[in-house]
Amino acid sequence: MKVKVIRTAKNTGDRLTELETLELNGEFNRHSNMIVVSPNETYQTHIGFGGAFTEACAYTLSEMPKEKREEAIKAYFDPKEGLGYTLGRVAINSCDFALGNYTYVEENDVNLETFDMSHEDKWVVPLIKDAQKVSGTTLKILGSPWSPPAWMKSNKNMNFGGKLLTEYYQVWANYYVKFIEEMKKRGVNIEWISVQNEPQAVQTWDSCIYSSEEERDFVRDYLGPTIEKSGLDVGIIVWDHNRDIMVERAATILLDKEANKYVWGVGNHWYVSENFTNLSIVHALFPDKHIIFTEGCQEGGVHLGAWHTGERYGRNIIEDFNNFSEGFIDWNMVLNETGGPNHVNNLCDAPIIADRNTKELIYNSSYYYIGQFSKFIRPNAVRIGLVKNTPEGVRATAFKNEDSSIVVVVQNELDHMETFSLVVNNIGVTVESPEHSITTYIIK
Repeated sequence: MKVKVIRTAKNTGDRLTELETLELNGEFNRHSNMIVVSPNETYQTHIGFGGAFTEACAYTLSEMPKEKREEAIKAYFDPKEGLGYTLGRVAINSCDFALGNYTYVEENDVNLETFDMSHEDKWVVPLIKDAQKVSGTTLKILGSPWSPPAWMKSNKNMNFGGKLLTEYYQVWANYYVKFIEEMKKRGVNIEWISVQNEPQAVQTWDSCIYSSEEERDFVRDYLGPTIEKSGLDVGIIVWDHNRDIMVERAATILLDKEANKYVWGVGNHWYVSENFTNLSIVHALFPDKHIIFTEGCQEGGVHLGAWHTGERYGRNIIEDFNNFSEGFIDWNMVLNETGGPNHVNNLCDAPIIADRNTKELIYNSSYYYIGQFSKFIRPNAVRIGLVKNTPEGVRATAFKNEDSSIVVVVQNELDHMETFSLVVNNIGVTVESPEHSITTYIIK
C-alpha cells in the first residue's frame, strides 16, 4: 500500500509539504516504538473544520486589497488549495471581537418589532457568502450569543457578566428564532445555536452568566420549545465553555429528561484546561449526544513566528478527537497586526495575520497545523482505532474517509527526532518524525 506523506516542521522549510511516498510492505522494526492502526475499530463520525466569522475578521479583510481578501478566503475555504473549511461560527449580537457593543433591537422592544440585522450585512454576511462560493458548499454555521441586549439583563450592561432576567426568558428565546430566520433569508445556514458563549465567565466584554440549573431551565422551558414550535431544524449546543467543568454542566442539563430531548450536543473551548478525558466522560454518560470544539485561540496579542502556538492547535485537535469530539471550529480566522480590532483591547492571535501597513498576509504555524488535519480528514470520516507506545510528547490520531483512505496524523513536540513503525492491518513501514513537527500519512 502506498503512503502519501505531508509534513510541517519547525526546523525545515516544510509547510504542508508533500514528501517522498512510502510503502507499507510488511517490513517494519518489531522492536521499535509503534503506532498501530485498526481500521475496523470505529468511533465517532467527523463533522468538519471551520473558523469564526467575527466582525473583527470581516472588517480586517475589508481593509485589505481585494486580492488579499480573496487570498485569505481561498486559504481557508478552497477544498483543494486551501484548508477545506466547511464550518463556521457567528456571534448573535456583538462579541469582544466586534467594533463595539450592538444588538438587533431597540430598547425595551419585547415584541421584537424593531428587529434589524442590517449591521451584519456590512461585513460579516458578505464574507460568509464569499466563503461559501469558494467552498462550493453551504457552510454549517454555529450561532452563539455573548450577551442579550442590556435592558434584558440584571446589570443593564452588555459587558461585565450579569444575568438574563427571568421575565425576558421567552423574549430572548424568540430572539434566537428571529436571528436564524433572518440569516436563512440571507442564504446563511444556521446549523446549531449555543445557549451562551462562556456562561461561567464574567468578562470586561459582552458576557452573560448562567448557572447549570439556569441553563437547563432556559433550554427546557423556553429555548427548546420555541425552536421546536418554529419548525426550524437547528441543534442546540450547551456549555460552549472550557473543559474543566463540562462534566458537571452537561450532567446537570442532560440528566433532566425534558431538557435532554432538546439538546444536540456539548461545546467546549480550550482555555484554562487540557483535561481531555472530560470529553470521554461526557460521551460515556450521554453517548447519543455530540461533542464539538467551538472556540480556541492564542491569547495575548500576535505571536508572529511562534511555533508553540501551532503545537497547541495540534495537541488539542488530536486529544479532543481521541476523546470523541466530532468537529473543530477555530476562533478568529484573520486579525490585524495588533491582534484586533477588539472593542475592549482583548487582543489575540490568529492563524492568518493581515498587516495593514505592508498589505500582506502572514501565515502563522497554527495555520499549517490545522491544515495537517482539515485538508485530509474530511466530513463524514470515521475515527478508527489507534494504539501507540511512543514517548510522551508524540501524539497521534487516525480516521477513515468515505473514499476508504486512511489518514494518520502524528505530532512530535519533543526536541529530538523519534523513529517508530507505522502499522496498518499488520503490514507497516518504519518512519522518522522530526523534532517539533506534524506529519499526515494518507494510506490508500
